[in-house]
Amino acid sequence: MNPYRSILFVPGHKLEWVHKAMIGQADALVLDLEDAVPPAAKVEARALVRSGLEAAAGSGKGLMVRVNALSTGLAAGDLAAITCDALDAIVIPKVEAPEDVLAYATLLDYFETANGVTAGRVEILIIAETALGILRAYELCKASSRVTSIFGGTARDGDVSRSLGYTWTREGLETLYIRSKVLLDARAAGVRYPISGTWTDLQDLEGLTAFARQSREIGYTGMFVIHPTHVEVVNRVFTPTPAEIAYYQSVLESMEKAQAADLGAIALEGTMVDIAMVEKARQFLEFAQQIGALSQPPGGSRGAAQ
Repeated sequence: MNPYRSILFVPGHKLEWVHKAMIGQADALVLDLEDAVPPAAKVEARALVRSGLEAAAGSGKGLMVRVNALSTGLAAGDLAAITCDALDAIVIPKVEAPEDVLAYATLLDYFETANGVTAGRVEILIIAETALGILRAYELCKASSRVTSIFGGTARDGDVSRSLGYTWTREGLETLYIRSKVLLDARAAGVRYPISGTWTDLQDLEGLTAFARQSREIGYTGMFVIHPTHVEVVNRVFTPTPAEIAYYQSVLESMEKAQAADLGAIALEGTMVDIAMVEKARQFLEFAQQIGALSQPPGGSRGAAQ
């Protein structure tokens, strides 16, 4: 999966909202067939989502669809309707077991073939939103090669809150372990770009900023957002600053010089820097380049980042 700072949910049955989101600043869009769509409109929404995907195909944004849970009996019909060349990933809700992930992957195998889509094109992004799903986050991420990210979401009074029973606070201490646990499992499973979120208070941009900043600091690379007014804040928080970019460029340049002088470590801005920090610098600069914050690829003595 490409790195996305902001992934905006858009109700799948509101095609006019999809068109507005296409020209907005979100890095990626999730056209929603699940919670945002009334039960009576879910079947009709499939065709609208397919139209939205095809209309947004040239927008340069990542395009995803949140499908309905397997338990609803709607998932196969969703995938039959929306699997196409414009679809980058499906977002799968209420996932609690590796078998759930494999079931979605098997359906994708079938509908990619049936709909003439390149095999393996559509990725899977998992939502771990129950106690069991969070407990098994590592297993879920390893269940299929299609899985490229997981959402460690802790929205106020949402599915996770209901499942675990915590009382939400603006400061987020009660969800820090949950978010950290999902992040650790995701990283251990090889997920490069885990996603945090969501912030449901539409007016509290200060709280959103603090939550996004903490999510970035503990290791998340982006956030799901539920309203266009949140996109600018989240993009800003998850975009590396010029000072951060300059520092990590200095790490690479300084370590090149150190290795040329047969030194294993050097002092940089009062901090000891050694070869182990080179890969961190490369990863940081690669992320900055991929989101457009850095025009040149990261250099250094170990070659291009993998």
